[in-house]
Amino acid sequence: MTSWRDAGVDYHDSVADLIGGTPLVRLRSVTAGLSATVLAKLEYLNPCGSVKDRIARRMVESAERDGRLRPGGTLVEPTSGNTGLGLAMLAQQRGYRAVFTCPDKVSPDKIRVLRAYGAEVVVCPAAVPVDHAESYRSVSDRLAREIPGAVKLDQYSNPDNPASHYHGTGPELWAQTAGRITHFVASIGTGGTISGIGRHLKEVSDGRVRVIGADPEGSVYSGGTGRPYLLEGVGQPGLPASFDPGVPDEILAVPDAESLALTVRLAREEAMLVGGSGGLAVAAALRTAAKLGPDALVVVLLPDSGRGYLSKIFDDRWMARYGFSEEPGAGPRYRDLLRTAEPLVTVGPDDTVEQAVKVLHERGLPGAPVTAAEAPVRSGEILGSVRTGALAEALLGGRALAGTRAAEVMGPVPPFAGAGERVIPGSGPLTDGGFALVLEAGLVRAAVTAHDVLRHWQTHPPTGDA
Repeated sequence: MTSWRDAGVDYHDSVADLIGGTPLVRLRSVTAGLSATVLAKLEYLNPCGSVKDRIARRMVESAERDGRLRPGGTLVEPTSGNTGLGLAMLAQQRGYRAVFTCPDKVSPDKIRVLRAYGAEVVVCPAAVPVDHAESYRSVSDRLAREIPGAVKLDQYSNPDNPASHYHGTGPELWAQTAGRITHFVASIGTGGTISGIGRHLKEVSDGRVRVIGADPEGSVYSGGTGRPYLLEGVGQPGLPASFDPGVPDEILAVPDAESLALTVRLAREEAMLVGGSGGLAVAAALRTAAKLGPDALVVVLLPDSGRGYLSKIFDDRWMARYGFSEEPGAGPRYRDLLRTAEPLVTVGPDDTVEQAVKVLHERGLPGAPVTAAEAPVRSGEILGSVRTGALAEALLGGRALAGTRAAEVMGPVPPFAGAGERVIPGSGPLTDGGFALVLEAGLVRAAVTAHDVLRHWQTHPPTGDA
């Protein structure tokens, strides 16, 4: 049989052989006015589109070596998508079954790609505590126990996560910059990337390289309480074992609005289509570079491709719906209704039906969102809703008592309306006679009803352009 390699044919035996070796590209537009050089490491050029390909390969190979993962076995993993994609690729190549659990804030695009590789996906609520039975991590634990031959590699505690970057990405980056790197910036998810790369760079530079983490506002890495945010795959409600808190010199909290704006700018100004974690990291890199001179060389890692977010960050309607952009066109906006709308009234999940009915009756409201959070409430903290009609039917039908918890009888999460969206008669979230929550940069500003629209139009009559 002909040996094509001996004949000079250049090829790989598997797409997994293409993991690593990602290039550095200088940022030019978003860095205008800065003296420091900022280079982006394009990890979205890995075969499955993210930096997580690296840890997936090392975790699988380690599990095979120590006998935990056997032929025909099943990989079970909690993931926001990217680690799952790397594992799904390896499972397909090596003959394993793949079962993943994802929080419901993961974009539909990512879930479709996981399933395209042949993986099974179980979607779990994102707004529950990490130790809740229905959280995506708890469900993965249960599946790993129930499925014969299943192995949960657990990127959150697996030492091969940071090790893959300490032995691979870190040395690669040091060689690419000829040891001239002065600052390394990365968003923090499981913590493995920044811990592994950062530790290597600090060791080889005798501590000269500064390591900066980028964290969504609300995450615990930057001192938050773990309150939800809209970015995927970054931040945590608690510190995972894969994160070494001694590695970062500084961790910057970045609000969703700043991260999302830079994600869009990277696509439109740098031709880099990346996910929100990339925008988050670049936001932190620009803050860092703004304090530095021309001798500084800042490297920022862009973790994944924006192709997994086409229905969210790169969808104008989604951005407007969550209050991050303005819907085009003339006419009144939902933010105009905030001038006359009542202050936000919420019902707690542990409040009784009697308490809910009382507050709705006293305020003359058709309903209210259910949340345990204090103001400002974030969109991801809305658990559901209670409405006067539904509560009355539940009481009269015997499905609830006055002392029943609101969480037991609540309906779905109310519709959202972005502050910059247009109020169009006969369409939109208020057509069912209920209420909508007005969002500004992902924060709930008020609940509005059709009466708020009428009240606004009494003082600001609609024109032919409305």
